[in-house]
Amino acid sequence: MSVTSPAFQAAELDELSARFEASPASAIVRWAVDTFGDDLCLTASFQDAVLIDVATKVHPGLQVVFIDTGDHFPETLETVERVRARYGLNLRVMRVPEPEIPFHVQDPVKCCSDAKVAALDEALAGKRAWLSGLRRAEADTRAEAPIVGLDRRGLVKVNPLATWSDLDVAGYMADHDVPYNPLLDQGYPSIGCAPTTKPVEAGADPRSGRWADSDKTECGLHE
Repeated sequence: MSVTSPAFQAAELDELSARFEASPASAIVRWAVDTFGDDLCLTASFQDAVLIDVATKVHPGLQVVFIDTGDHFPETLETVERVRARYGLNLRVMRVPEPEIPFHVQDPVKCCSDAKVAALDEALAGKRAWLSGLRRAEADTRAEAPIVGLDRRGLVKVNPLATWSDLDVAGYMADHDVPYNPLLDQGYPSIGCAPTTKPVEAGADPRSGRWADSDKTECGLHE
């Protein structure tokens, strides 16, 4: 599927974002697919497959990108394969080159942030837009996230689940039998790489287990 999409100005995307505030996620994905065609992809961390479930019902062949840092939990990689099989994904795995000194050893806070961003840059080369599962409820740093906006590359970034609460996500997973990472049931509400992710106490900031004992909450992919 090839679509010639217009170039968007920030003000136009602001208007679209405001219009989409009350729209179902599937309608937002439909707009993105109809607007960008093959110049669109979806990035996934495989914490759960909610956005994948929504998006592949709109466009089964949509490219899904996963960044393999080499340090993922075995449960995460197993979830990737379960989700790939369940949806017959058009999956593109971007592998971060293995350094001589492990990322979490040479810089425990920054870790592989630059390498992950470089892998995402490569995955998005030639694209005009991408879908992200980012939600405002996940962290204070995401509270003002638009549904549609421009990323730092000038590409259109679409967050169809931006307005969803944790309850919305849980309800959708239950209603649609959506696969999810089993670590969610083991005290890991936000799942990153194994060396830098810890379980958190009930009621704590869901992202406090990421880069624990530091102020870092974002790896750079959504900045």
